[in-house]
Amino acid sequence: MFSSKLTDDAAQLLDACRRCKLRVATAESCTGGLIAGLLTEIPGSSDVVERGFVTYSNEAKVEMLGVPADLIRTHGAVSEAVARAMSEGALAHSRADIAVAVTGVAGPGGGSAAKPVGLVHLALARTGRPTQHRELRLGDIGRGPVRHATVAAALDLLREAVC
Repeated sequence: MFSSKLTDDAAQLLDACRRCKLRVATAESCTGGLIAGLLTEIPGSSDVVERGFVTYSNEAKVEMLGVPADLIRTHGAVSEAVARAMSEGALAHSRADIAVAVTGVAGPGGGSAAKPVGLVHLALARTGRPTQHRELRLGDIGRGPVRHATVAAALDLLREAVC
């Protein structure tokens, strides 16, 4: 399911989290749980992965993560503001120390001039630190490649924030 490079990167991330005594939560929209799936592909991941939220619908973002509905109406689900709120909500609704969130347009449809296919917003919240944001503009490279590139970017964002 995942490349050996991605699983190796995930194993290294989990080891770093163990050293720093960090628990991880994920909040995923366009990846549909692939980040949590990758992390839990690694044996022994249960001591690091606290939980994963798959919040594909706007209602799930509101109900499970506490993202304000007005924020979604104002900025749209695929936005920096919503990604930040998702990561902060995952942290608040879990026992994790660090949470990564992703929301985007994986395609093949659903894009617009303002929010084209391949646009992804990632955010990372960590207890006691400012929330980080990263925007990807991957282009219309296909649904699978957009989702897998997003998983790799989420791992990078997590790795940068550990210790």
